[in-house]
Amino acid sequence: MEILKMSELYVPTVKEDPADADIASHRLLLRAGMIRKMSSGVYTFLPLGYRVLRKIEQIVREEMDAIGSQEIMMPVLQSADLWHESGRWNDYGPELMRLSDRHDREFCLGPTHEELITSLIKGELRSYKQLPITLYQIQVKFRDEIRPRFGLLRSREFIMKDAYSFHADQDSLQETYDAMSKAYGIICDRCALEWRGVEADSGQIGGKVTTEFMALAESGEAELVYCDCGYSANTEAGECIAHPSIYDVPAMEKIATPGIHTIDELAEFLDIPASSTVKALSGKDSQGQLHVLFIPGDHELNEIKAYRAIDGFELLTDEEMLSFGLHKGSMGPVGLPEDAKVVADRSLQRIGKWVVGANEEGYHFIGAELGRDFKVDAWADLCVVNVGDACPQCKCELKGARGIEVSQVFQLGDKYSRSMGATFLDKNGKEQPFIMGCYGVGVSRTLAAVVEQHNDEAGIKWPMSVAPAHVCVIPLTVGDDEVFPVAENLAESVAKLGFEVVLDDRNERPGVKFADADLIGWPLQIIVGKRGIAEGKVEVRRRRTGERSDFSIAAIPELLSFAERNFERMADGGVAVFDSLFKFDD
Repeated sequence: MEILKMSELYVPTVKEDPADADIASHRLLLRAGMIRKMSSGVYTFLPLGYRVLRKIEQIVREEMDAIGSQEIMMPVLQSADLWHESGRWNDYGPELMRLSDRHDREFCLGPTHEELITSLIKGELRSYKQLPITLYQIQVKFRDEIRPRFGLLRSREFIMKDAYSFHADQDSLQETYDAMSKAYGIICDRCALEWRGVEADSGQIGGKVTTEFMALAESGEAELVYCDCGYSANTEAGECIAHPSIYDVPAMEKIATPGIHTIDELAEFLDIPASSTVKALSGKDSQGQLHVLFIPGDHELNEIKAYRAIDGFELLTDEEMLSFGLHKGSMGPVGLPEDAKVVADRSLQRIGKWVVGANEEGYHFIGAELGRDFKVDAWADLCVVNVGDACPQCKCELKGARGIEVSQVFQLGDKYSRSMGATFLDKNGKEQPFIMGCYGVGVSRTLAAVVEQHNDEAGIKWPMSVAPAHVCVIPLTVGDDEVFPVAENLAESVAKLGFEVVLDDRNERPGVKFADADLIGWPLQIIVGKRGIAEGKVEVRRRRTGERSDFSIAAIPELLSFAERNFERMADGGVAVFDSLFKFDD
């Protein structure tokens, strides 16, 4: 196997942290000379970063091929006609990168490929006998993020694997969905990620059943809740079982609350917990109908859930509220406009009396009784889940974490096939729309997630499976007749065993080489110096643990020959094998 030489590699490392890098992966990938920012949310992968990217792509390919998926490559440039056909051209929003050609025909740069893949198989897959089939690609995607940040975690151009499956029935889709979910877990394991599969929202992709695979990290944008029983969910998608508490008074009473506009102010004014108050929010549906929503005071409205409960729901602006005669901070169910629809979170059914606004500036009601003083038109799950809410499965308290979404699986049903007229002939010779699944892996996001989980103050600590190279041999002197020849021979011996080896042949001070080795994150570092050679030894350092040990020069290839060479296929990214080696002085 080829030996890489640091003197020939393009690895422009940087000592200082970049000013605009807020999280570890962004900071360290820039400092380690693996990526460079070209513009907001757009990055170039330099040689070492690209080596890591290709290794993650290869892991993804192997797991996709193992479950019978077939790789294709579709165009990045997609006709607007396809998106109009599916109805997403206007629905997708400003994140869709749109452009026109010289003939004023509209196109977009694909953020995803549901429309194009459906168009591809339409008319080509004609019989149920040709199903199921799964096609995938690994490709650059584009989303015009309003605020790109966190390096590769939220960028405008990114690398993604997207797969699409076509089925004759739901059972077939479920089988592929389960196989794909299992494969995604294996991909996370092979990249040495600590992860959870969580209930999620399908967003612009569509479908009712979806799971996100989250790499746990404090820097993650997603908030998660989980339970020891195995339940886990994104807080925006998980079922909320809140615990509102009752503030019991004999009768409804209107009280003056001057200058009180928030739940925290109201709870403090009344000397009660926020969970004993009821929060009100107002909005309108697709027909302009007024809806006033009520949720426990210690929770936040989940607008995605509100949109599901009320067609076309959107919150009112302050000006719109005034036009309906509503007072911000003092809304309540008593005395609303006659045509207003009242929708409340299901948890509020458990308390008969509410502490809520009086629909009059500077006044609230205590003891407003459900059924006597007001009615609710509809009950729904409306809240973002909080840590401490009840688990929907076992009713224990939910715990919290943060995560980075690295992949997601969707059951699309016939959302695209029906709107785009993509059909097949079933067993009875009748035309039916394809049942579809969609499955995405954020390849470049996975790279960043690995760094978020595997780093320290000195730099990156790559797992063997995705490291830019496995072993770095560091001679303390270069060009001499004593140290450097030993380092070269050792590098050659290790490379012959099938390991990727880097030889730091730069004429630099040892301190510079050590700092760069830790920053870049070579998993195994072999340090060759004059003093050690005199004793027939070299120093071996494991980057993950920081442990150092002296070994005889002859023992290094012998020890490595005992290591299994298929790190990329190991469930922990090869961590255990190398933790078991080089643990003690010989």
